[in-house]
Amino acid sequence: MSKSWGKFFCLTVFLYFCAMQRNTNILAHVTAFVTAAVWGTTFISTKVLILNGITPVQIFTLRFALAYMLIVALSLAFPSMMGHQGRFRWFANSWRDEILMLALGVTGGSAYFFTENEALRFGTATNVSLIVCSCPLFTTILFCLLVKGTRLTTAQMVGAVLAFLGMVAVVLNGHFVLRLSPLGDSLAFCACLCWAIYSVLMKFAADKYSASFITRKVFFYGLLTILPYFLFVPGFPSVSSLMRPTVLFNLLFLGVVASLVCFVVWNWALSRLGAVVVTNYVYINPITTILFAWWILNEKITPYFMMGSLMILVGLYLSNRHHH
Repeated sequence: MSKSWGKFFCLTVFLYFCAMQRNTNILAHVTAFVTAAVWGTTFISTKVLILNGITPVQIFTLRFALAYMLIVALSLAFPSMMGHQGRFRWFANSWRDEILMLALGVTGGSAYFFTENEALRFGTATNVSLIVCSCPLFTTILFCLLVKGTRLTTAQMVGAVLAFLGMVAVVLNGHFVLRLSPLGDSLAFCACLCWAIYSVLMKFAADKYSASFITRKVFFYGLLTILPYFLFVPGFPSVSSLMRPTVLFNLLFLGVVASLVCFVVWNWALSRLGAVVVTNYVYINPITTILFAWWILNEKITPYFMMGSLMILVGLYLSNRHHH
């Protein structure tokens, strides 16, 4: 299809946000949307780094290490701006809260990225995308089961199902052949469950701590809990290989933009809108992945993509319009 389809989609997104203007949390919605869109493009940088000889776990470790060092530096230099109420602190208020931060670092960091990357080794990209991108449904189910007083309206349930079906249409993109891979699919399901648990746990953490503090702890515990992997699979890229312009640029993008900035603003949006609403924006990931491939790699945009994208946007509108 011609690039006019891309312009049409961008217009659709603009109209979507116009329809959301009554929502007093419009900035939080836009933030969640843009963050999900950025995460949908990270596959390009990850693929480039893999082609340059860096493994997925090494990529995760490098991007989280870079993000952690930067957020610590910013928190020390500007404690008030980073939400530390005028003072910097290393630990949470209690050991129970510190364990909660550890759980966030595992579910939103090491365990999530490890299981997702390993799933791609043993399963197909289509299967992994379908399973991982279905995490909003699991988040909604977990939230209703674990958080007292959570109820969904009929419109929200219809919206959630519509967005899910739209995501399936986008990922399959007209190719309906799915190859089962028990190990790969199980790992993808684990990644999906990790992100759902992370989203629910954020509800409890965001009530007490700022988004930047939580994000810093996620980076720290994500790094700490991935280190045992290197006992079994030793080795790390050389400094000279990391300093190559292409490698350095993509690492900076993943570490600074996709990790540091995106995690902080995503956690902020979670604290404003709640896990059920924000996690629905994960459905945007496959849309931006295909749009990025269309823009950079000149891949075709199909009618299935257009139909699925519109279903996702309508589903998100129905799911989110009652949250103010």
